[in-house]
Amino acid sequence: MFELREAAVLLGLPLSAAARTSDVAYLEFIERGLSVRTLEKLSAFLAPEDSSFKYRIVPKASLARVERRLSRTQSVLVARVASVWAQALRIWKSEETTREFLFRAHPMLNGRKPIDLVLESEIGADLVRGLLGRIEAGVAA
Repeated sequence: MFELREAAVLLGLPLSAAARTSDVAYLEFIERGLSVRTLEKLSAFLAPEDSSFKYRIVPKASLARVERRLSRTQSVLVARVASVWAQALRIWKSEETTREFLFRAHPMLNGRKPIDLVLESEIGADLVRGLLGRIEAGVAA
């Protein structure tokens, strides 16, 4: 869960001391709903040139109905995307290279883009995290 808390810091989430040190407290924080600002910030990291990227995370019609806080499901998706971003950024140390990895088809993902898998499901995110782990460990990826 290190990437989750690392992503929270990256997104500037106002975590309590408990949420900074406890995975369960962090999860409870996410489940209460993240602010819309968090979605905006994440989208700016991932796709600074694409102002509509945020709608891949939360559809435009849904976002139009949101007042201040995202739903639990939307918040969990934002946290999932942010955690993969944080893991990839830790490996490549460059936002540009991290974006290249996430938005380029990868042969070990059957030619799929990592970001697409992360957005589709937790299982897809686990596949991408596994690939990142192999890259970090220096195993052929």
